[in-house]
Amino acid sequence: MSTPLLDGITVVDLSQFLSGPLASLRLADLGARVIKVERPDGGDLCRRLYLSDTEIGGESTLFHAINRGKESFAADLKDPRDLDRVCAVIATADVMIQNFRPGVIERLGLDYEHVRALNPRLVYGTITGYGATGPWSGLPGQDLLAQARSGLMWLSGDPDQGPVPFGLAVADMAAGNILAQGILAGLVRRGVTGTGVHVETSLLEALLDLQFEVLTTHMNDGGRVPARAGYRNAHAYLAAPYGVYPTADGWLALAMMPMPRLAAAMDMPELTAFDADAAFLERDAIKRAIAARLATRTTADWLAVFEPADLWCAEVLDWPAVLAGEAADLLAMVQIVEDAAGRRLRTTRLPLRIDGERPSDRRAAPTIGQDTRRILDGLGE
Repeated sequence: MSTPLLDGITVVDLSQFLSGPLASLRLADLGARVIKVERPDGGDLCRRLYLSDTEIGGESTLFHAINRGKESFAADLKDPRDLDRVCAVIATADVMIQNFRPGVIERLGLDYEHVRALNPRLVYGTITGYGATGPWSGLPGQDLLAQARSGLMWLSGDPDQGPVPFGLAVADMAAGNILAQGILAGLVRRGVTGTGVHVETSLLEALLDLQFEVLTTHMNDGGRVPARAGYRNAHAYLAAPYGVYPTADGWLALAMMPMPRLAAAMDMPELTAFDADAAFLERDAIKRAIAARLATRTTADWLAVFEPADLWCAEVLDWPAVLAGEAADLLAMVQIVEDAAGRRLRTTRLPLRIDGERPSDRRAAPTIGQDTRRILDGLGE
């Protein structure tokens, strides 16, 4: 793109780990300049939060994945001189992001009430674990713990498994994307009114919002429907055959479909006896019968039957299969970024296209403080 959508917007990111940095990554991918404020002695704690034994230059691949394309400003926020420097950067910025526990940012003097006195046009973004007040506000805002408190993990897995967490930090990622949406709306509002705004979300709010579909049903059905599905569970409220089933050599996902058409495709005339209500109320028994039949043939065999019949189904793929497939290749969601030391990292890209083009920034995550001097020079210090 000749002019990125957020060209000219400067973001000061004081956040750590995943949720806040993901929000600033979204803004960076859209063209904003993101200045990441880090401690001189070790930087963002995420630099050492290893997902596995894989690391890049002694640092976590997670850190590199969510901090590519940013600048690093080293500052000890407990040092008055460094704090003054950070305030000077904030005074010239458009956006600030922080995800400290409630109370910490106030002790640093960088809460919204203090910061907007420096910069009334600032759009200020906050992520907490469970909100700024209330009985959970002081608890650790960690992804797995938020999943546990939100009801989300109760939806996953079969009943005999107990609650099953997501295999991803879904709370952090949902909250980061929601905050990015709020910040963008705040920038639009500032363009109309000339003044900034404080945009807030939390891991708990993000996970409750993520469940809006099933929570709305639960809150309006009088408790008639169990809050968790049964056998081959894939959704708390959808009827058979909705679920994931083993085949003779893999796994097959079946979505919503007319029962008579599925019965014909699988040569199971007994399924035609179930209308829409029965397909829901007796879904466990129906799914067990379908599972037994699917296990007799390979995934490719069933796809050859289901796809021509326009039955909604998909093979369950692992990462190598996804990345090697033509669909993912055509979407070009993988890129190679390179850091100042010449180290290269394969990672994902912005999942948006603007006027048919996907914005791209091949800069990797910065080293601690690599841009401090240049940023201070820009402030005339």
